[in-house]
Order: sequence, then C-alpha cells, then structure tokens
Amino acid sequence: MSTIIESDKVKINKSSKVVFDYLCDFNNIVHLLPQDKISDWRSDNDQCSFKIQNAAIIPLVKKEVHPEHKIDIVSGEKAPFPFTLIVHIKEVESGCECHLHFNGEINAFLKMMVMKPLTNLFNYMADRLQKVHTD
Repeated sequence: MSTIIESDKVKINKSSKVVFDYLCDFNNIVHLLPQDKISDWRSDNDQCSFKIQNAAIIPLVKKEVHPEHKIDIVSGEKAPFPFTLIVHIKEVESGCECHLHFNGEINAFLKMMVMKPLTNLFNYMADRLQKVHTD
C-alpha cells in the first residue's frame, strides 16, 4: 500500500543552487534531524543512516540529482520498508521554496503507527532547512 506524505513548503532566502549544493552532501542531513530523537549517525557524500529513537534504522541513498531543483533519495538496504524521498527546490523571487515528498510501501498496520511521526519528521526537516539557511 502506497503512503504519500508531503512536508510543509518553506521559503528560504538563498538561491536554489546554495540549497541544492548543501543537500547534495548527505553529511549535512544530520543538521536537519531532531538530535534528541536520533542516534548511530553515519554518512558520506551520497548516503547516510541513522536510528530513530525506539524504532528502526533509516538508510538514505542518493539516487539521482536534477541540478538545483530536485534530489531523488531511496531507502537503503536495511530500511523497514521501501520508500522514495524527493526534495523539491523551486527558485522563487528572493530565494527558493523547498518541500519533501515521501512515498513509501507501508502496510496498513504500520501506517497507523508511522504516519504522524513521519509527517512531523518531514515538517521538522523542512523547518530546519529554512533555519540553517537564515542569515
């Protein structure tokens, strides 16, 4: 069963190139996560993994990049279910707008448990992305 979650859209007062370059280095993703809820962080330029408090390890792998407007991320080998996470970056007046689009193959039972925490996580990440790029 396909589960789709869209984060809030955030306006960032930096160019899409600056934000895209920042997000393409997966070492930076740690700065977008709630530090009190993750552990076992590992990363390099093209992948990262972390453990969510009292839950599973989440491996993220960069699949494809579309310079300055989209980054396609897929679940890694040990993910609890297959998913894609797409970061959309759109150039707008005086900066860019970003949001995350999640599409996961989650069974109905698990969906009830993870829908709210995942929605909160993606909104948190979008908000942190905005804060990291505030002058």
